[in-house]
Amino acid sequence: MVTHARPAGPSRLTADEFGVLYRHLRSRTAWAAGPRGALTALTPARVLAATREVRTGRTVTLAAPVETLSGPDNPEPAEHRMSGQPAEDTSSGLHFARDSFAMNVHGDADSHIDALCHVIYDGTLHGGVPSISVTAGGATRLSIETARDGIVGRGVLLDIPRLRGVPWLEPGDHVTVDDLAAAESAQNLRVAEGDLLFVRVGHRRRRAELGPWDAAHERAGLHPYALEFLADRRVAALGGDGNNDTAPSSTEDVGFPVHVLAIHAMGLHLLDYLQFEYLAPVCETEGRWTFLCVIAPLRLPDATGSPVNPIAVL
Repeated sequence: MVTHARPAGPSRLTADEFGVLYRHLRSRTAWAAGPRGALTALTPARVLAATREVRTGRTVTLAAPVETLSGPDNPEPAEHRMSGQPAEDTSSGLHFARDSFAMNVHGDADSHIDALCHVIYDGTLHGGVPSISVTAGGATRLSIETARDGIVGRGVLLDIPRLRGVPWLEPGDHVTVDDLAAAESAQNLRVAEGDLLFVRVGHRRRRAELGPWDAAHERAGLHPYALEFLADRRVAALGGDGNNDTAPSSTEDVGFPVHVLAIHAMGLHLLDYLQFEYLAPVCETEGRWTFLCVIAPLRLPDATGSPVNPIAVL
């Protein structure tokens, strides 16, 4: 295992410093200001090139099982209800088992993808779309329907606990620009334009070994300045095994600075609370951390996000 000393904790951002960073990143990613946001980097040529990542044909899920039990990080668990019971005697004839689901898409337990309409900041959505486009009936613009044809490209997993020689990052810890660059070097790869970037902090392993906790208030994630790395590489989407944002927040008066920067300023679809504990060992064994990735949100035309089960194909 490659080890990397934990960097000194980055300083908190004042509201003014965050404003400067926001404007800087928005300017640098002006190419992604349209309704598809950074998905415009996923050109047909890049999708085709990503298929060359497939060498063994092995498929691995990047999602966690949907949680139906209440817990400290899941006060509104998904509801799974059997909506139709088979008749007592099923020995002959045709019968159906039926069920229904309900879910808080943006909770702190289930794997999901955020649409570009998810973040409202200073009265607008991404690209300056007025916030009034999100109504009581749903989002009329920038909904998850933007990704209805799927998000397919080269996936890249950067494993920060592996880099630091620890099983996971503790809640409140930050992934920095230096971490991302060092992980890239340690894993012998380079994040490129149009990549789907996944950053492991070990949230799921910690949860599995120590039990769930109140992740809404304590979790590891990216420091806002880490978004400079993503702007440099012009990535198409960002996913994490936590919320992507650190808690407590590093930024004065902004509870979710990475969400604001990634979704609102840069046009990045975010994937939260994924599961990398299946994928990371496969990447380690095969000695490569890139793969074809297929992300297929549900067709929810007016929704601000969707449950999701991304698939890595190696």
